[in-house]
Amino acid sequence: MQKLRFALFGNIYQAKKSASVHNLLQILEQKQADIYIDKEFFMYMHQELNLDAHPKGLIEGDDFEADIAVCMGGDGTFLEAARRVGNKGIPIVGINMGRLGFLADIAPDEIENIIESIYQNNYTTEERSVLQVETEGGDTLKGYPYALNEVAILKHDNSSMICIRVEVDGEYLTTYQADGLIASTPTGSTGYAMSVGGPIMVPRSGIFGLTAVAPHSLNVRPLTISDNVVFSLTVESRSHNFLIAIDGRSESCHESTKVILRKAPYKIKVLKRANHSYFTTLRNKLMWGTDPRN
Repeated sequence: MQKLRFALFGNIYQAKKSASVHNLLQILEQKQADIYIDKEFFMYMHQELNLDAHPKGLIEGDDFEADIAVCMGGDGTFLEAARRVGNKGIPIVGINMGRLGFLADIAPDEIENIIESIYQNNYTTEERSVLQVETEGGDTLKGYPYALNEVAILKHDNSSMICIRVEVDGEYLTTYQADGLIASTPTGSTGYAMSVGGPIMVPRSGIFGLTAVAPHSLNVRPLTISDNVVFSLTVESRSHNFLIAIDGRSESCHESTKVILRKAPYKIKVLKRANHSYFTTLRNKLMWGTDPRN
């Protein structure tokens, strides 16, 4: 049997998942896998879930190596795992302990099957584009400047709407007057962007989306465009500040800060079952075709 290294991540808010975590650990131990666990999650397992785990090592920060990364939680947990994996090229499998779960789409009762599939090499990996964020002038970003889902430019606190001037490869596109603007990857198109009317984009479609949040003009429509372009965004605000949210991690910026978005030089690998279908996921998660009268 091949020797595999697993990196285990999880959220620390769901005590009900203790049986699933215990099941996963037992299966991996039976496979004689080398298990590395995020330190914060490891402490939570011991102190809150009363689980006795014996990992090969603990993960602190982003300095780790593994063959497979497993995250237990919802899509937010998956995004955090993706941030930790970064450009390492480690496939990530998401076990859904939450509700909807487009990224974390393996049910707890499928844990044994997905681990067996990994050992049998009976799985696929989908490469997902990532947005890279840079700033010029004004403020320098303090956090991780990459987004698997989206980058949102938003008004600060309860200020009036903001004006966001957008250029595409140096050519003026338009100035959005709105509460904000979301630049999303295909992965993020079923997240925040979808909730404000953005288009659903199929993974590996080679596009990004721009969707205004509560635009002042009713004729503003979502836009999809090649992911090979570079977006430049400048903001005007009555408060002279705005928020930039990168996969939900927010930072405050002065309006003198220009935000530059482009495709990152790496992709995130999402591990899926061999028979996985994105369209089936859409139908099941969004209940397409369901008759509400039944």
